[in-house]
Amino acid sequence: MMPLMEQMANIGSEVVRAMKWKEKNNQAYAHLATLRALELFDLTLAARTVSSELQEIARARELWLDYSMGDNQYKQTASQWEKYFTAFAYAARRLR
Repeated sequence: MMPLMEQMANIGSEVVRAMKWKEKNNQAYAHLATLRALELFDLTLAARTVSSELQEIARARELWLDYSMGDNQYKQTASQWEKYFTAFAYAARRLR
């Protein structure tokens, strides 16, 4: 099993990719990247057993769905998403 930091960094890659495609007005590619991110969220949830990890992943998934496909009721921004996942990318790099 891959370390959580690395799994979250991989999810972040798809999240950022989806946002970049959305900026370029390519809704089809943005949607595909969003679906890949959701698949990675689900695979990560299925592989974890620690309650605190499950809560973090599930909450991030919920918020990503709200931001990418919902009404963005939590008023998230692309910048906030990039900062959130950048922290995981740095942590994953330090683990290597």
